[in-house]
Formats: sequence, C-alpha cells, structure tokens
Amino acid sequence: MLNPQTHQDLMTILGAMKKAHLAHGHVNAATRKDRLQRAAKLITDNHDQLVKAMSADFGNRSHYQSLTADILTTTNMLRHSAEQLEGWMQAEPVASPFPGMQSWIQYQALGVVGIISPWNFPINLAFGPLAGVFAAGNSALIKPSELTPRTSEVLAELIARYFDPMELGVVLGDASVGAAFSALPFDHLVFTGSTTVGRHVMKAAAENLVPVTLELGGKSPVVIEENADISLAAERVMTVKTFNAGQICLAPDYVLIRDDKADAFVAAAKSLIANSYPEIQTNKDYTSIVNERHFQRLIGLIQDANDKGARIVSLAPEGEPDYDIITGKIAPHLILNANDSMAVMQEEIFGPLLPLVAADSVNEAIRFINARPRPLAAYYFGNDMEKQNHFAEKTTSGALVINDVMSHASVETLPFGGVGASGIGAYHGIHGFRQFTHAKAVVRQSEDGASNLRLRAPYEEKISAATALLNGNK
Repeated sequence: MLNPQTHQDLMTILGAMKKAHLAHGHVNAATRKDRLQRAAKLITDNHDQLVKAMSADFGNRSHYQSLTADILTTTNMLRHSAEQLEGWMQAEPVASPFPGMQSWIQYQALGVVGIISPWNFPINLAFGPLAGVFAAGNSALIKPSELTPRTSEVLAELIARYFDPMELGVVLGDASVGAAFSALPFDHLVFTGSTTVGRHVMKAAAENLVPVTLELGGKSPVVIEENADISLAAERVMTVKTFNAGQICLAPDYVLIRDDKADAFVAAAKSLIANSYPEIQTNKDYTSIVNERHFQRLIGLIQDANDKGARIVSLAPEGEPDYDIITGKIAPHLILNANDSMAVMQEEIFGPLLPLVAADSVNEAIRFINARPRPLAAYYFGNDMEKQNHFAEKTTSGALVINDVMSHASVETLPFGGVGASGIGAYHGIHGFRQFTHAKAVVRQSEDGASNLRLRAPYEEKISAATALLNGNK
C-alpha cells in the first residue's frame, strides 16, 4: 500500500513503473490474460469483504446492489477481455496504394495508465477500466476515492497481495493527492467523476500532453412520448433512480412528459416504490447517501424547489419520515412543475430526486435537451419507430436507450462514454482495448520502392505523368 504525501513521491512511483514497463518490453497474450484473471480473482475471492467495506462507507449499502454492480459486472468485464484479447491484439492489414507495398496497423501498449476512480461504484470504476488497460498490455496506478476510505484501504491491501507494484499500484490520499496524481506524466489518464472536477483534471493533464478518458455525468433526460406506456416508463425509470439511491452518473436526472400525463406517472411511481420498498429507513435493500455533505445538499435541492413553486411528492412509506440524518436515507421524491430557476435543474442530482418537466411534444422535448450540455445518456419511451429514429437523429448523447434506462452499460460490445460536457473517450470491450492502445501505422516498402522513386528529383519527366493523373481524376 502506498500513501505518498508529495508530488515527488508520486513521480518516483510513476518513474519506477515506466522503467519497469520498458524493461519488460512487449507484454504477450498469456501475461495479459493472467493479469485480467488475477484482477477478477481478487474481486471474487474477497467479494464479501469488499461488499461489507462498501456498506460501511455508505452507512448502509444494499448488498445485492454491490454484488450486481460492483462485483459481478466488473468480473464479467475482466473475463470478457481475457477471452477476446488474442483476437483484438492481431495486426490489422490495410490496403496499400502501390504494388508490392504492405501496410498494417499494429496495436501497441501505451505504458502506464493512471485511473482516478469515484466513490459511487468504488470497485467497478476502479477495476472496470483495467479490462481495457490490461488487455492492451499496460500497467496501471489507481487513485481511489477518499470518500469511501474503508473500501479504498481494502483495495490497496488486496492489490498488494495479488499484484507486483510494477503491474498495478494504488495510492491513497485526499483531494490534494488526487490533484497531484492528475498532474503526473502518465501515458494515459482515466477520470470518472463530476464535470467540474473533470475540467481541472483535463487542465492538469494537458500540462504534460497526457491523453485523457473522462467519464463524467451531467443531466441525463427521460422523454416519455405521448402514446407511451406510462406505467412501464415510471417503473423502469424509478427502478434505476432508486438503485444505489440514485447515486449513479447514468441515473435519469429529469423527465420530460406531457402535463396531463404527470399524475399517471406519479401514481405508477408510488406503486412501484410501495412494492419494492415497503419500508425505507430500516430496509437493508435501500442504500444510504454516502455522507452528510451530500445528504444536506440533496435536502437543500428539495427545499429550494419547494420555495420556488414546485409540487413535491414524497414517496416515503406511510408513517415514515421523508428523510433521516441518522440513517442517511432519503426517500424518493418527485418534483413536479420543475423549471430552470431551481437548483435541481441546474446541477447533476446524484440522489433519489426526480424532477418532472412539462413538454407537450417530442419536438419540444428535443428543443429542451438541445438547449443544454450534451448528456451522458438519453432515455426515450415510446413504440413509434419513426419518432424513435427522429429523436435519435436530432439529439446527441453518450448513449441512447429506448424503452429502458441504463441497460446499455452492461453490453460489453458497446462503447461506454460521454460526449461534450459528459465526457471524452469511451471504453468497455474492444473499445477499451483500443482506447488504451496506440494504433501504430506500419509500412513495408516494395522492392522497387515505387512510392519513394516518385518523389525523387529530377521532376521534369514526372510532371506530365502527375498532370495526366490529375486530369484523370476530374
């Protein structure tokens, strides 16, 4: 376990890892598979300890949610890469413009990749990128979140047990260590977190021209088309909005719905919550807000919306409080008549609050979305394929999911990432392999060297041939 306090300490660690990577040379498929399999084994062998640490960090975190999102999903990512990497590693032949010339793309490891992981899914978002990083033949250094200290400490202990520090290392520390970490001359840097912090990370990385993958967030909209099944939409939206208590970058952040359909959405949401969480404050299936600061921030969003004219609908079970600072739990809240003056519509919510915004048509919803920064995901409910295609063509988001929420994140063959303010770059599956690989252009010249000879002086006799080619291309 490494707990550096200075920039120089971090530079020493990174320098040693870079030196080791160069000394090792090409990392073959067997070594890459071994690293991926050990990463998966670390998680599966110690899943109980990791789940308990995550729950302790949150105050209470659903064990099932941890098993699903942090344990099973992550090991599936690592195993998928282990199974596929030999095919991904193969050089890719491409056409050449001259007879006898050979051209191909060689996929080459970058070196040492830095990973700054957040608190909301502390295993998935630390080890998920490793599925691409290790598959590509890189080594990695992780800076986990200080907001989940128990989980970070357990991760550091386990990584030291399963990995040589020159393959995979961990540094622990507060935000100042994170800032120093983002300023290191990595060969690539992955950051998952807020758009605000992402700007600082990108600025720091730019000082060393370090390429970045930024997995950010923003306000992912839900559009419910006028003829959609309101009950189905409400059930699927609220399933994800209450998963991890809405502390997910992909959680739906607001719903665009016709005003005369809002009450039907509220009724369906109430029914779903009553069936899924007949009690909340004592329910181990319902996750707490990660800390008091975030708890108070969310309560402030409710109060601000109420003060500005919103209709607040608490979905707390009868006889229970809407929220409790002792348990750290906030019942789901629907915020009707939401508008841009409210803070809940100006920042990513990251909690179990869901504003409903009136939109009379899909086109009005499109205009609303396009007037704002591009989201990490957009969710569209409605069975009219022409309207689905129209929405897909007229909006830009990291992903689009039709008639569901967040399901794209579990499809390993799809890229996962944002666009604009919601992120840069994408990973998962082969997209992660390519994100953390240098695609090197390689050319083997023909024996006669035709492409070289055409550049050799004197040029007088070559002018007519070049002119003939130009005329032939008109």
